[in-house]
Amino acid sequence: MPCLNRRSFLSLSAFAAAAHALPVAAQPSAIRPGSLRVVFFTDTHNEPELRANEGTTLALQKIRSLKPDFCIQGGDHAFDLAAVPRDRAVMLLNLYGQTEHALDGIPIKHVIGNHDIFGRSPDSGISTSDPLYGKKAFEQHFGSKTYQSFDRAGYHFVLLDSIQITPEREFDAMIDPGQIAWLKQDLAATPAGTPVIVASHVPLVSAAPQYSPPDDKAAKAAQYQALTNLHGLLVGNARETIDCFEGHNVIAVLQGHTHINETVFWRDTPYITSGAVCGNWWHGSRWGTPEGFTVLELSNGTAHWHYETYGWKSVAPTADPLRPMGDPHA
Repeated sequence: MPCLNRRSFLSLSAFAAAAHALPVAAQPSAIRPGSLRVVFFTDTHNEPELRANEGTTLALQKIRSLKPDFCIQGGDHAFDLAAVPRDRAVMLLNLYGQTEHALDGIPIKHVIGNHDIFGRSPDSGISTSDPLYGKKAFEQHFGSKTYQSFDRAGYHFVLLDSIQITPEREFDAMIDPGQIAWLKQDLAATPAGTPVIVASHVPLVSAAPQYSPPDDKAAKAAQYQALTNLHGLLVGNARETIDCFEGHNVIAVLQGHTHINETVFWRDTPYITSGAVCGNWWHGSRWGTPEGFTVLELSNGTAHWHYETYGWKSVAPTADPLRPMGDPHA
């Protein structure tokens, strides 16, 4: 073994001491990002009506055929845990769980959506003291918190909870202060340069308000929520949340909720909104986006994605205002 002179030894010792003194986030990751195929499927809105359960099963079978390493369900698992009586809400939750078996052992992470808040609306008749009320049903059924992070193959994944319940039992699309503090700490503890993928049910960034049809039900609901100081179509404190990404290698943000397929780049980060498995709530395409899901290909720290349809035909189609006349998918 070659000997070190005193000057070399002191230089190496100083370098080692400096590296040890760096905060965790400043130390580069020792794990080189590998390759992963992740399917982001969202807004299944599973229910017995409209053959929706059959449609969800068909989508999951298509996903399974693509052999992803794991999946992220982007929220709104069933329609609708928020506003129906308790017996039906429990039935819908169990039905979704049974349907998800079509993925046949492929790991799945779950993001909470606004329709996943058990008994949130007073119209449901469910008491706030019910052991499943609010987010408890989600946490118990899926065995996880409503926000979390995890690592796979040199990538760091962050799943956010964009749904908050107001004292009036409305929903407000926000990332709450406690979660913001957690997000900052989580990213600060992530080794520098690690590719980060974020998922949120309600979009942080979207151009949907620019082209939504004025008479659309969801667009009208968003206008009502704006008048009542609530946020429904987009996350209300998106800027505060996005500021947490500064200085970190966020390579993709996965989003649902609007049921449309679009990508908006902000500061070189793609905000990828996926179309819904249910399309227009099982009534055909939604603003020109057919029923489907997003396939995310990760390789060497970079992200590529595309939208996949699965051949579903609605049994009760309605006219899509953003489908051109003669479109075979209309």
